[in-house]
Amino acid sequence: VQLQACGGGLVQAGGSLRLSCTASGHTPSTYAMGWFRQAPGKEREFAAVISWSGGITYYTDSVKGRFTISRDNAKNTAYLQMNNLRPEDTAVYYCVIGKYGTEVAGSSRLDYKLWGRGTLVTVSS
Repeated sequence: VQLQACGGGLVQAGGSLRLSCTASGHTPSTYAMGWFRQAPGKEREFAAVISWSGGITYYTDSVKGRFTISRDNAKNTAYLQMNNLRPEDTAVYYCVIGKYGTEVAGSSRLDYKLWGRGTLVTVSS
């Protein structure tokens, strides 16, 4: 299984971007999908996760109310709609897949089995 993320770029503060992440290859029957991010000089941190069914979502506090995660299982794709972006959202965003056969996942890196290569989001002030 491979993950391909796209949609990053440069945006002004207050603007929006939509990231997408597509899983290809022999994808498992059930898996959560999520996003982590790593700002320059900082540790990688959890951003958002969505369950297999899409009925459960969870966000880190700093993005609640601004970011929305969704998925389309027919396309094996997850999305991260990012609104009202702030300079502190500048980071490389990594798409992740949870443990195979598991409906949900948490905020720990240990909950995730597969990581994409990342897409850079830069928010200018």
